[in-house]
Amino acid sequence: MIPLSDTKTSGSFPLWVIIILLINIWVFFLELTAPNPDLFIRKFALIPALVDFSNINTLIPFISSQFLHGGFIHIISNMWFLWIFGDNVEESFGFFLFPLFYLFAGIIGGLAQYIFIPGSSIPMLGASGAIAGVLGAYMAIYPHHKVKTLLPIFGFFTVIEVSAFYILFFWFFTQIFAGSASIMADTSSFGGVAFFAHIGGFIAGWILAKLLQLLKFI
Repeated sequence: MIPLSDTKTSGSFPLWVIIILLINIWVFFLELTAPNPDLFIRKFALIPALVDFSNINTLIPFISSQFLHGGFIHIISNMWFLWIFGDNVEESFGFFLFPLFYLFAGIIGGLAQYIFIPGSSIPMLGASGAIAGVLGAYMAIYPHHKVKTLLPIFGFFTVIEVSAFYILFFWFFTQIFAGSASIMADTSSFGGVAFFAHIGGFIAGWILAKLLQLLKFI
């Protein structure tokens, strides 16, 4: 299932979503044009084996890694999901809270991945944990919104409207399934995908959105 758009657009200009999009695109350009792209990535990506909680310099990648991407498909898919679901979440959280929430979800996603693979020397990069937080918040706040979705049926593609709850629950379930499988298999066979960052970010986003709803902040 490939989401194309949600049928309920926000009533405000998604300034932070656009800023985050532009920052990610700019950093990706810097990656591509760096004299040594591998060195650039290793400098700013999260490498679990190098994390030392007594050394703040090793913790900075929990944030900087959120703006790196491993290729065109990686950044396009992340930014596509942010564009579709981010505007409504930004509207609900507000101008000051949304960027803090975005970074927080990304940090929790990074921590979740670190907990499961603390000795890994594979660089972890991408906005997936933060984007997953946006998806979790969207599911918590707008479960009944309809999402136009490209769906393959009997070898043909068709566009249908699916409840946000079902499409995001399906996405979350696939991350749990893939993450569980990656524990029992060689992680290299999964292309180094940070499934637990997705799971951690999603749960953090859902819980925080529900908590803020309960406290009447959103």
